[in-house]
Amino acid sequence: MVDKSEELWLSWAKELQFIAQSALAYCKDKFDRERFERVREISAEIMSAKSGLSLEKVKALFCNEVGFQTPKMDSRGVIIENGKFLLVQESNGAWSLPGGWVDANQTAATNVVKEVREESGLVVEPVRVLALLERNRHHKPPFPYNVCKVFFLCEVKGGAFEPNNETTASGYFSIDALPPLAEEKCTREELELCLRVYNNPAEGPVFE
Repeated sequence: MVDKSEELWLSWAKELQFIAQSALAYCKDKFDRERFERVREISAEIMSAKSGLSLEKVKALFCNEVGFQTPKMDSRGVIIENGKFLLVQESNGAWSLPGGWVDANQTAATNVVKEVREESGLVVEPVRVLALLERNRHHKPPFPYNVCKVFFLCEVKGGAFEPNNETTASGYFSIDALPPLAEEKCTREELELCLRVYNNPAEGPVFE
């Protein structure tokens, strides 16, 4: 979980960014635009100071978008067999649920089908939403924007792991014997939550 004091600084920085980006999308006066550009720079400086990321990297992540700011979406495929999760191994050796950013031409559900196929080789059908979580409440380092993470329970219809550009292996792991996780993408806490909802269908999807 992200520390509450970090959440507060992150909230201030994101709100400044939101105000500045929205204003830049609509205001025409050049002097107002200069002021809001400076507000945007200040928000990036706050984020850099609190996250440890370089100012240049924060600006690349934080200050390049235009238009009214809205949250991004990340969809993850949850495949459980005999109480074990399917995880995929990334090139750095860490493991995660298959998934990723929702592409512009995809829905959350079709995107998870695509991502699972690309990363694990499996053909799946999303059958149930287990959780909708705000990424920055559960992951480090914090991102300078909100991300809605959607965890879909998926049924396997076919396929098998194939070597690809994103992952090097796949396997099933119990919650008590997890490999090193890519914690910027997938945490033990999230896996425990998904398993709890999976085992208690009446609880319905968890959201925040």
